[in-house]
Amino acid sequence: MKIHRSHRDLPHWHRKDASAIYWVTFRLADSLPKDKTDALNLQKEKFLAEHPLPWAEEILQAYQQEFNLRIEAWLDAGYGSCILKDPVIRQELIETLERFDGERHDIISAVIMPNHVHLLLRPRIGSLPEILKGIKGVSARRINKLIGQTGERLWMEESYDHIVRSKEELFALQKYVRSNPARLSEESFWLKENELRFELKSDPLAGVLYAVDFEK
Repeated sequence: MKIHRSHRDLPHWHRKDASAIYWVTFRLADSLPKDKTDALNLQKEKFLAEHPLPWAEEILQAYQQEFNLRIEAWLDAGYGSCILKDPVIRQELIETLERFDGERHDIISAVIMPNHVHLLLRPRIGSLPEILKGIKGVSARRINKLIGQTGERLWMEESYDHIVRSKEELFALQKYVRSNPARLSEESFWLKENELRFELKSDPLAGVLYAVDFEK
């Protein structure tokens, strides 16, 4: 099994086939204050200069601790317009996510927060970047039309994603999704959990969790 990790502003993990399970986070373009992101990007540049790719597991963990967890805390603080707390606007994204659920991808768990989205997702057709591009592109057009916005970016271009490595990690991420909106009113978020449509298998040597259709 070959795993490919690409890097722009964030580390990305992708598999050649469509059987891996991914943890994905994407956010509204205005979800983080510019002064915070500018300072964080300078720290990232320093970190990357000191730790060139490819990374060992302990370096990846250090990156996540230093940067990704901090971003999660900022997102949960509710910066920006937080337009996804509006049920009418949020519905446009829900319909986009669910349109090809079970066909092009399987959604295991999902939560739409006021300014960001978390997904546990298994691609079926196409690569993860292609699926996310479609979800973000279609939902942006629909939401921008609804709010009368033109020429402005709705979503931050970068998404954070990584391959889920074990059943334990999957269960922990499912728990995180359930607990993420704990402090929000029921009208300001959307939470979805589906029964698994596939069997979970793992490759201990590669440290990756597989999704295999039950009928195979």
